[in-house]
Amino acid sequence: MGENPSRLVQSAIKLKAEADEEYDQVWCVFDRDDWPPQDFNNAIYKAENHNLKVAYSNEAFELWYVLHFEFLNTGIPRDDYIKKMTKLLGKKYQKNSDTIYDELINKQATAIRNAEKLLASYNYSTPGQDNPSTTVHLLVKELLQSE
Repeated sequence: MGENPSRLVQSAIKLKAEADEEYDQVWCVFDRDDWPPQDFNNAIYKAENHNLKVAYSNEAFELWYVLHFEFLNTGIPRDDYIKKMTKLLGKKYQKNSDTIYDELINKQATAIRNAEKLLASYNYSTPGQDNPSTTVHLLVKELLQSE
């Protein structure tokens, strides 16, 4: 596990300040994992207050991958995402796979639609409690626009 969300955002704020307006956008990407909901929420709000964008997943990044195959609006334990991805891929899912992007690219539009539908079902003021939820699709849409 890496830095908690609040420390990650603080690091991004510092890097953005040092970059001296070099970037059009700065994104923080993080999962809720086992971090307390309040830390997760505070990190998101702090990032937004400093004009940073956030691509989060509650509770695990693999939610974004699952949404490429199916709509999921019931929280599951992080370990179950690994099992679910293995089943959906038809082979053993490897965390941090170098090929996962290429394997899922043709399903990206489905993932974006499913993520938008999922996010619309929540009150945005409580992302730390909204499990499952993700905003990774917002980053993906930005990247697609810049291609």
